[in-house]
Amino acid sequence: MSKLVVGATWDDVPHLTAEQKAELWASIPPYQRDARSKGIPQLGSGAIFPVPESDIVCEPFDMPVYWVRGYGMDVGWNRTAVVWGAHDRDTDVVYLWSEHYRGQAEPSIHAAAIRARGDWMHGAIDPASRGRGQKDGEQLMENYIELGLSLSKAENGVEAGLFDVWQRLSTGRLKVFKTLQNWLAEYRLYRRDDKGAVVKTNDHLMDATRYFVVSGLQLCTVAPDAGQRLVRGSQHQSEYNPLEGL
Repeated sequence: MSKLVVGATWDDVPHLTAEQKAELWASIPPYQRDARSKGIPQLGSGAIFPVPESDIVCEPFDMPVYWVRGYGMDVGWNRTAVVWGAHDRDTDVVYLWSEHYRGQAEPSIHAAAIRARGDWMHGAIDPASRGRGQKDGEQLMENYIELGLSLSKAENGVEAGLFDVWQRLSTGRLKVFKTLQNWLAEYRLYRRDDKGAVVKTNDHLMDATRYFVVSGLQLCTVAPDAGQRLVRGSQHQSEYNPLEGL
């Protein structure tokens, strides 16, 4: 038996005028706007991050080379997830700009995909990876380091980490490129059960995001050739060097 889900937004409703949509939008609480205007599922009080998707999603753009970058990583045989972030230190806004989301693959496959984004970046990894077997009892953190990744164990205080992520989301200091479709799919379903516990399914990128925000930001660096690319990319140079002091 197969199932088909068809989504529809109020832009697909021909009888609603622009003025009516504006009035409806103003009358809807922020946390219900995506559900009622775009048909995106919302989980009400059970949602861990009750921040409208429209408040955090942005169009991809070319980020300045002097923004520091890094990633958070959650490992497992059924699913290994990585999310890359860039930090604009001038405004303290973090942009999640790329993701890796794959299951049932060898560490070498994941490591190659991670290095392809830039092997100079540092990552914060699931601290439980040190003792978890992905295959034949391998110690994953050491294995990934041997495969060329620069990794540090992330802090794993779950509630404190969730609070840090929520603070950034709710104050506009964490944005997500709309191309991160796996991240957005998890975000829509990330919730607590009726006892208040985090539902531990389809949450790999959410965990990776928590590791990045809590521990990965302090590991972020600029690309080794960022200074050269900055000079080549501009015909009008001033004495200001945004890389100074990083």
